[in-house]
Amino acid sequence: MSIAPDKLYLGDLNARALDEQPRRHVGLYDTTLRDGEQAVGVALDSAQKLEIARLLDRLGIDRIEAGFPRVSADDAKAIGLIADAGLQAEIWGFSRAVPADVEALIELGLRHSVIEAPVSDLKLAAYGVERDVMLERIRKAVSFAVEHDITVAYFGVDGTRADLAFLERVYTAAVEAGAQEAVVVDTLGVATPEAAAFLVEQVRSWVDVPIHWHGHNDFGLATAAAVAAVQAGATWIHGTINGMGERAGNASLPEVALALGALYGADTNLKLERAREVSQRVRELSGYAVEPWKPLVGETLFRRESGAVASQFHDPPSIEPYAADLVGADRSLVLGKKSGLDSIRIKAAELGVDVPEERRAELLARVKQLGAENRGLVTDEEFRRLAASL
Repeated sequence: MSIAPDKLYLGDLNARALDEQPRRHVGLYDTTLRDGEQAVGVALDSAQKLEIARLLDRLGIDRIEAGFPRVSADDAKAIGLIADAGLQAEIWGFSRAVPADVEALIELGLRHSVIEAPVSDLKLAAYGVERDVMLERIRKAVSFAVEHDITVAYFGVDGTRADLAFLERVYTAAVEAGAQEAVVVDTLGVATPEAAAFLVEQVRSWVDVPIHWHGHNDFGLATAAAVAAVQAGATWIHGTINGMGERAGNASLPEVALALGALYGADTNLKLERAREVSQRVRELSGYAVEPWKPLVGETLFRRESGAVASQFHDPPSIEPYAADLVGADRSLVLGKKSGLDSIRIKAAELGVDVPEERRAELLARVKQLGAENRGLVTDEEFRRLAASL
């Protein structure tokens, strides 16, 4: 969906810096239930996975990777529940280039799946597998899946550290074996945005199929790399809710959707106004927290404590880059040691507390002192007590 221009407060620098952007659509492929669950300490049962899948579907995710059926019987059960839930999103499985993995997909009746195999020499050496042996495994697994009417996206593990000549052989072989899509994979999050764009362009020159980008966040560049991949021609972006995943996690799909829609003129089907709700529920089910200042979903993004900012609170475009309701957030002003006189005025009016103008400076001093003592915020009840004690 397109973002209404009146929800964005961006200025014109981006338009000046970028070439005119053609309007295009980008598909979102969510792997929270597989790659996201690889975050240390996260263990979701089948009912929880089904709940998350339904949330993802309502969020507007196009493709949901329901999981890797050979991990456990519970994972296979979850995939079956999700596949039978009547969701609008396409349900995808995950498989290694191993016949038994593909057989598990067939048994579940899945019609779409990623098939992965390592492609860097570092990974191949770790598995003790020669290049030509791995190529043959890829051909066999892909053709076996395709023979059973499974749409395959070939997934080249650690592609950003692979030899380009061998990588070309891999993707070409996978497509010749029947893979209908290709996933460019930055397994360890080592690619700069420029490298992501370069590799996507390379793969596009080798095979004439839709290209995916799957990136991790080890250098804090996952969203930037995903955007660069789209600029280079990728039409599918992989990621998770909140960027959850192994090590530093994956690209956060809502962040990517916001950046693409607001800054680069690329549409997705993601309903941004539901992102914070989904983020919160996935955190509850997974048992972890995110930074309060995290883009799009952080709890303090639209809370203001600074007195200098409070003086502009009435004018959102002066202090925020986009409207709070674009992402389903509420704006609020809170009090602490960084508050100013306008903070006192606004909070008193909000709470219906009568504070004469000549007493606001005194009340501010008390608020600042209590905020410093608390090493945090002053609650509304504490503010009422301070005002009553004047």
